[in-house]
Amino acid sequence: MLLSTEELLAIARNYWRADKAYDGSPEHRRLTDLWELELKKLDQWWALLDELRRELPGFTLGNATATPDACFRCAAYSPVDDSSSARRFIVVGCVSILAPVYTVYGVDYILMDKKRHDRRVFFEPLPAEMQHPADAISRRIEANFRVDALPRDMAGIHIPLHVEPVEPPNTTLFHALFTSEPASLP
Repeated sequence: MLLSTEELLAIARNYWRADKAYDGSPEHRRLTDLWELELKKLDQWWALLDELRRELPGFTLGNATATPDACFRCAAYSPVDDSSSARRFIVVGCVSILAPVYTVYGVDYILMDKKRHDRRVFFEPLPAEMQHPADAISRRIEANFRVDALPRDMAGIHIPLHVEPVEPPNTTLFHALFTSEPASLP
């Protein structure tokens, strides 16, 4: 059963602060300690990536997890053609380590000189070309982790917490439960 917005905010307050004094704070230590426990589940995460590789032929699947964030994150990179400059996309699946929720979003960009330019982040509804990999990622996350999708209207609720580098009034539940930099991917 999906937690309420108030319950999710209460959870977020355990790991993020209303001020910028984060490093070395009790909230920071709690997140670090939680990651130590969650990293023991890494085999389960690798299994998900293996399943997705089989289900999404042509896509390059990668682990995009970063412990400053509050989630495991996988990325499905769109198939590559031979052109040196083209618009490409990545579909990203996130499983929060703070609450039993997940989300899937997309990023598109122009690849020029082996660098990503003009990055754009998409939430629901995703562009048509992102829908198939997003559906596959959602199905696998739900089956493997028994978590609920965080509805976009809840994810977009602004909260009074700092999730570096995002600060109030721009911080949302998405930032606190998943990542503060959704377009930053390896």
